[in-house]
Amino acid sequence: MSFQAYIDNIKEKTKQTPDQIREHAIKQGILVSDLKATDFCNWLANEYQLGRGHSMALWKYFIDHQWINTKHTTL
Repeated sequence: MSFQAYIDNIKEKTKQTPDQIREHAIKQGILVSDLKATDFCNWLANEYQLGRGHSMALWKYFIDHQWINTKHTTL
């Protein structure tokens, strides 16, 4: 499955765009500095019933849009 296919599938499953998921994460206080991928994936599983692959696709999407900054994602 391509990266874009993951994102499209997430939109279909959750009925939300990544921007809307980000807003929800901000309201929930999830997007903290040095957030761990595991914590992010667990939150997505609990809130949206997303599996590991879809969660990691969103993790990359958030990092690429600089919505998540950790010591491991800063070049």
